[in-house]
Amino acid sequence: MRPAVTTLHTTGFARLSWQRWHRQPRVCVRRILFAIVASVMAVAPSLADIRILSSVGGEVVEYLKLFEAFRQSGERIVIDGPCYSACTLVLATIPQDRICVTWKAVLGFHAARLRDENGRIYSAPEATRVVAAGYPAGVRAWINRHGGLTGKTIFLRGRELAALYRRCR
Repeated sequence: MRPAVTTLHTTGFARLSWQRWHRQPRVCVRRILFAIVASVMAVAPSLADIRILSSVGGEVVEYLKLFEAFRQSGERIVIDGPCYSACTLVLATIPQDRICVTWKAVLGFHAARLRDENGRIYSAPEATRVVAAGYPAGVRAWINRHGGLTGKTIFLRGRELAALYRRCR
């Protein structure tokens, strides 16, 4: 029995960070991520589910820190909606037997990109190779069957996703 649920719903802060990029987006993102991690740690002994409802992605380092805290908590991760870009790193961080998906789960993958101090975006082939290598073998195979990680986002959902990750009960 899982008594509590912690949710990860990042659409709002990702939008806020984008609109306020020229100000202090990292401070805002860090505060929100800290609040999420603190909430998870507060309920960690109860082994609550962590539910990803909607995440458009964001800064890779911040997501890796967050998912590492989730991994250490021992909690089950429920992907229950869109999980795009950096959010998909949950697959590289959390053991596969602790992740389940609902019928609403959609994973969105694309090549890594870097942003310079002026806000210009560049492709990052080496970072893309590192990220791809971190995904489980089944996910890497699916990505390769769909053309690899490119600038165009590819979406894993439905039966194909259920073949790789168990359905949540």
